[in-house]
Amino acid sequence: MSPRDAEQRQQSASASAEGRTAEAGRRSGNVFAGLFAGGDLGLLPVALALVFIWIIFQSTNHVFLSPRNLSNLVLQIAVIGTLALGETLILLIAEIDLAIAQFSGAAAAILAVVSVNWGWPAWASIPVVLLAGAAYGFAQGTMVTRVGVPSFIVTLAGSLVSLGLLLALLAQQGTQLIYDKFILGIASTYVPHWAGWLLAVLVIATFVYTSLRTQALRRSKGLSAPPVGSTAIRVLGLTALVVAVVIVLNAYRGVPVAGIILVGLVMLFAFITKSTPFGRHLYAVGGNNEAARRAGINVTGLRLSIFVLASTFAAAGGIIGASRLGAASTTSGGANLLLEVVGSAVIGGTSLFGGRGDVYGALVGALVIGSVENGMDLLGAPSSTRFLVEGAILLAAVTLDTVLRRQRLRAGRA
Repeated sequence: MSPRDAEQRQQSASASAEGRTAEAGRRSGNVFAGLFAGGDLGLLPVALALVFIWIIFQSTNHVFLSPRNLSNLVLQIAVIGTLALGETLILLIAEIDLAIAQFSGAAAAILAVVSVNWGWPAWASIPVVLLAGAAYGFAQGTMVTRVGVPSFIVTLAGSLVSLGLLLALLAQQGTQLIYDKFILGIASTYVPHWAGWLLAVLVIATFVYTSLRTQALRRSKGLSAPPVGSTAIRVLGLTALVVAVVIVLNAYRGVPVAGIILVGLVMLFAFITKSTPFGRHLYAVGGNNEAARRAGINVTGLRLSIFVLASTFAAAGGIIGASRLGAASTTSGGANLLLEVVGSAVIGGTSLFGGRGDVYGALVGALVIGSVENGMDLLGAPSSTRFLVEGAILLAAVTLDTVLRRQRLRAGRA
């Protein structure tokens, strides 16, 4: 079977499944029930959870939704969201990366050594760190895809290797301050107000374009497409959200550059995963590895490239983290960062079973985790309470994923 034939069969099955889901909704007389029957709630649960979290924290501390605190929240989730994006790609192919957080700390240490000890400028030191991340991901991916070692074991060992590398680079001083103005400016620079509005227009225009393009592609292949009214509601909702965000951030110092980097990466990979052959193959491999291989997809090469991308995102997250702290230390990438990263990906709707999820979910999941952390900090809650709350949220997300997967199996969509 050729990849084209496999894709056509997959589209036919998808159209049939969508029809069954719509019929379930008509029988129940409720759109929400129909979506649940098909196991396809999307970002609705996490969006409702985020609104609930914001209401709770705002009612207990009026500072929570202030422009200054929301600007700080954007900076707070920049690292988590960047790493969660990489973890989302890994989970989509039914693998896991337990080294992504710890390697971000090692990447921060590499940046500090290259920038400070070697005296390299930012335009040279940043690419070195990103290349180191790609090389690290290639090594891990090779062990998984070529040798056949489970990703859980490879990345668990990789986390220990990353910690060892971090300690070796910073063992003498413990903390290495960074002085390069460009690197420090990544997390401390805010764009002018007019630039924030220009970015808002670009975000909205890009979303409209991708939505219309997706509709046109689905119709051209004989698949059902979202109704025009539904698309219009999504566009209006996004427009209202983006406008509100820009207004609030401009009320403080403007839109942070770190937030722009995160949103830019999310939108870029949303387009790649939804509108390119690479993205279709990614979901095919995550959904059924053997079927994808028989359809002619280069499964090994695709899985290897995902590991490379994930570690490159880890390196990027390390750079942003080092910029925000103004230093790299032996605690970089540690503590509960891995929990927050995996939690963000899963809370955002990415299935642990592979083949289901959306990179937009990584951003929303990071916002949920960041909001909980930020709110707890404002309330002065102890670490024990924070861990309990984050653990409960993660458990709820995994439970929902498991339940929805069973619903998809019953609806014939798994």
